[in-house]
Amino acid sequence: MMRLITIDNPRLGQAFIDYMALKHIEIVMVPDVEATFCLWLVKDEHLDETDIELKQFLAHPEDPKYSAASWQTDGKQKPLFRYRSPSVLQLFYAKAGYMTLGVCLLCIVVFVLQMFGLQQTMFNLLHFPTSQTGTWQIWRWVTPAFLHFSILHIIFNLLWWWYLGGDLEKRLGAWRLANLLVLSSAGSGIVQYWSDGPGFGGLSGVVYALVGFIWMFGWKRPELGLSIQKPLLGFMLIWLVIAFVQPFMPIANSAHVAGLLIGMGLGLYEAKRAPVNV
Repeated sequence: MMRLITIDNPRLGQAFIDYMALKHIEIVMVPDVEATFCLWLVKDEHLDETDIELKQFLAHPEDPKYSAASWQTDGKQKPLFRYRSPSVLQLFYAKAGYMTLGVCLLCIVVFVLQMFGLQQTMFNLLHFPTSQTGTWQIWRWVTPAFLHFSILHIIFNLLWWWYLGGDLEKRLGAWRLANLLVLSSAGSGIVQYWSDGPGFGGLSGVVYALVGFIWMFGWKRPELGLSIQKPLLGFMLIWLVIAFVQPFMPIANSAHVAGLLIGMGLGLYEAKRAPVNV
C-alpha cells in the first residue's frame, strides 16, 4: 500500500476513489489528523497510473467525470471488488519500506539490550568517535543514532522516523533514505560533539533532517507527492525552539539544528536532481 494524499473533503476523495474503481485500481480512504482524510493506494504497481490521474483530479476536481463515476459504481455497474478499510498493521507496514523498518528494529534491539543490563556496553560500542576510541572506527559516525536512553525517547524518535522516513523511502527509494541517515547522523553528531562531547544518542538529529528534507523537497517539487503537513512542520519547529529553553531534561539541541539544516540542503539538492516525470 502507498499513501497518496491527505484531503479535507471526503466527498471529493470518494469521487476520485469511484473514478479509479472504474479503472480497476483500488484506493481506500481513512481518517487522518485534524478532520482530514488520507487516500491509500492498495497495490503499489498501479502507482504510476494513479499519480497521473491524481494530478489531473487535483487540477480539475469539478470535472463531471468524477461525479459520474460515483453514479456508475452504484448498483449494477459497481466493480467486482468491495471497498475495505486497511487494518492498523497493514497501515504500519504499508507506510514504511525495508530500510525504515530495519532501522526501527535495530533501535529496538539495542534499546532492549540496554534495558537488560548492557547499557554501558552498548554505549561503549556505539558512541560517537573520540580521540580515545579512534576516529577511524567508521561505524561510530552513524551508530549513535541507534542509542536511546528512555522509553519516551525511543518511542518519539521511532514514530517520526517511521512516519517521515517511510514516506521518503516509498517515494524516492531506500538509497536516498540511507544516504540521508548516514550524512545527517555524521553531520549532526559532529556538531553535537563539538558542543557537548560524546555523551549523546538517538535518531532525533536524523528526524529533523527528514523534516528539513521533506519540507524543501515538497516546496520545490510538489508534483512528486512528498510533503509534510503544515501543522506537523509547525509542531516540529516550535518544539525545536522549546527544547532550547526548557530546563527539565537534557536535549541534543545542536544535533537537532544541524540535522534540520543538513536535511534542508539535501532536499534542495535532490529536488534539482529528481527527474521531471517520476
